[in-house]
Amino acid sequence: MRLPQARLDQVLDRFHQVEARMGAATDGQEIVRLSKEYAEMKPVADGVAALARARAEIADLQAMAEDPEMAAMAADELETLNARLPDMERDVALLLAPRDADENASAVLEVRAGTGGDEAAIFAGDLFR
Repeated sequence: MRLPQARLDQVLDRFHQVEARMGAATDGQEIVRLSKEYAEMKPVADGVAALARARAEIADLQAMAEDPEMAAMAADELETLNARLPDMERDVALLLAPRDADENASAVLEVRAGTGGDEAAIFAGDLFR
């Protein structure tokens, strides 16, 4: 899966805008809002930056592979990076996916013994602990 570079650049640009505005903000409410947005965007921006570094390194290694003296070493590193790249892209894609509004909401879970007698009660007790 190849993520569009324009979308990745857009994420990084927004992250840098938020970062810059945090330093210049004087209103308390704006600082809180920007801090929350920054905290949400930081893992995404880190993942996007790591992916960009990996892609750039792959391009550099492909150029190095043309040099006969460096071809073997470049091929080894290129193989390693090419194996890691799909996982990195998947991780970034998951970070870019929209969040569920109820993701951090509380939930109530009722655990009680059902049909099954003592075994069900023991199982429910184990779940409760």
